[in-house]
Amino acid sequence: MNKPAIPNSFRTGPDEQGMFGIFGGRFVAETLMPLILDLERHWNEVKDDPDFKAELTDLSTHYAGRPSKLYFAEGLTRHLREVSSAKGLGGGAKVYFKREDLNHTGSHKINNCLGQILLAKRMGKKRIIAETGAGQHGVASATVAARFGFPCVVYMGATDVARQSPNVFRMKLLGAEVRPVTAGHGTLKDAMNEALRDWVTNVEDTYYLIGTAAGPHPYPELVRDFQSVIGIEARAQILEQEGRLPDTIIAAVGGGSNAIGLFHPFLDDRSVKIIGIEAGGRGLDGIEHCASMNAGAPGVLHGNRTYLLQNADGQIMDGHSISAGLDYPGVGPEHSWLRDSGRVDYVPILDDEALEAFQLTTRVEGIIPALESAHAIAHAVKIVPAMDKDQIVIVNLSGRGDKDVHTVANMLGMEI
Repeated sequence: MNKPAIPNSFRTGPDEQGMFGIFGGRFVAETLMPLILDLERHWNEVKDDPDFKAELTDLSTHYAGRPSKLYFAEGLTRHLREVSSAKGLGGGAKVYFKREDLNHTGSHKINNCLGQILLAKRMGKKRIIAETGAGQHGVASATVAARFGFPCVVYMGATDVARQSPNVFRMKLLGAEVRPVTAGHGTLKDAMNEALRDWVTNVEDTYYLIGTAAGPHPYPELVRDFQSVIGIEARAQILEQEGRLPDTIIAAVGGGSNAIGLFHPFLDDRSVKIIGIEAGGRGLDGIEHCASMNAGAPGVLHGNRTYLLQNADGQIMDGHSISAGLDYPGVGPEHSWLRDSGRVDYVPILDDEALEAFQLTTRVEGIIPALESAHAIAHAVKIVPAMDKDQIVIVNLSGRGDKDVHTVANMLGMEI
């Protein structure tokens, strides 16, 4: 496929049809189209509304705890500089973490959920549904539903219910109903399928609070805009702390909300190298991975055209990742467009590499990262030793790893 012409700005999309180049759009049942158009109308009304922005900013500050910190990862930087010295490499760049793990509920997901619950309230909806993989979006959805007094149903694959039991209990404590999904491999794709079925059935009173920058337009745009607070803050913070922009920014990509949130404010800073990290699972030679942009092809899933894992007949494959939040056979359409345009590089990281980065970060920084974030850190571990000492890397630490300790223990053959 030929790369599209480089645009004047990478921050202008999507167009009126919800397309980022050839990706995006809204491929939904006729039943849902009026609801999607109504959502788009309300979104266009509120996104530049000063009162809406003020309410979201107030909640983000006093309820969620923003701005999150930009932290110089001194221990990891020191370790990687020692590796660099031992190998006779470039000296090792400085590593910063954007600490989304410090937000209320423990991840970046609260940013989007606060924005969407305010939108649901504006639309007069009475019931919230959501899908979740790692459970962080489910917890954030249940949290904002509790805060605003909405009943909430969270769809979660049965496989993820088993491997993310702490988050399942948190959702129930918050008053949400968690509905396990046994179809397929019981992961995020299957949970999203069931949530869409619910939405079609309950169009009048239900708001579907999608957790990632995917789905039918306008979801990829509105989720991106709610998550862009990550990159807006990081850009201002690094200018304050270092007096210049970073050389490289890195984030893990499942559906892609934390990544597009970090990336978007930097897209037109051509000096900044941007790297998205896909779940390489057990390797790209087989089917046990979720690297749709490295080993997939364009197709349609969950209402949008994007890169997907699919077989020769176009059937969606389930894939695999150690990380429940990256265990999705597709990606948000804006990422697909950024991939084809060449602005962002997308690289796979294997389960074992993420596990090693999880342990290293815990040991040298006293921070237990989510396995999703550990994928991004793992790539930093690879590239930082060969960089110069005066270079700067920002890694988005999208969530904390409390939810993953059982998974890690099992992988290490340990008991809790």
